[in-house]
Amino acid sequence: MEWTDIGIVLGTRRHGEANAILELMTREHGRHLGLVRGGAGSRLKPVLQAGNTVSATWRARLDEHLGHFVVEGIDLRAAALLPAAHAVYGVTHLAALCRLLPERDPHESVFELLDAALGRLGDPAAVAVLVARFELTLLAELGFGLDLSTCAATGELLDLVYVSPKSGRAVSRAAGAPWHDRLLALPAFFGADGGPQPSADDLAAAFALTGFFLDRHLYAPHGTALPDARAQFIVAVTRAIAKVA
Repeated sequence: MEWTDIGIVLGTRRHGEANAILELMTREHGRHLGLVRGGAGSRLKPVLQAGNTVSATWRARLDEHLGHFVVEGIDLRAAALLPAAHAVYGVTHLAALCRLLPERDPHESVFELLDAALGRLGDPAAVAVLVARFELTLLAELGFGLDLSTCAATGELLDLVYVSPKSGRAVSRAAGAPWHDRLLALPAFFGADGGPQPSADDLAAAFALTGFFLDRHLYAPHGTALPDARAQFIVAVTRAIAKVA
């Protein structure tokens, strides 16, 4: 068995004296692990840092085997991310979210959004939007997508400003007014057209919305809480946006 694909490094763990088990999010083969010979050595260690993009060739005798990776760096962005707290927390958080996906299950839309988010880590406002969208997309890929296209009560397409915490469906301003204190806010940039440049309140609402459903569907059922890296990313990126503004 052999294939070559583009992958984003999610993490590594040492295997023996010189080797490493590499975990990638690949475009066509999903989240995939493999052994990298010499992966713990000085030549490859900088290439195998979380957040880097690599070209990876995987080989194994049988498909169910761990197999071996041969990798070549494409975009070694990890070193440049270290000075920015929101970037470090962002990489950690995104990698953790990818680990919620079944191994070797292709999710090209997740790969594309992950690549886009990592590419904009130097722009706090842009990456905050992309991470929120990544969380929304991940929920959908795992079968817990929100229906934000029409009002759950009236079928209206316009002025959708709430989300029902029970159904995960959008609710219009008029229909939701009597129960507004029980509904989640729907930021405009989650709409089909992307909406205007989000404010700090919009971003807070977006992360509150995705956090609610991530917790309900993916963490609480396993008796775990939302990861600390997520909260740290939100705090750090909010501060970074405020400094730029």
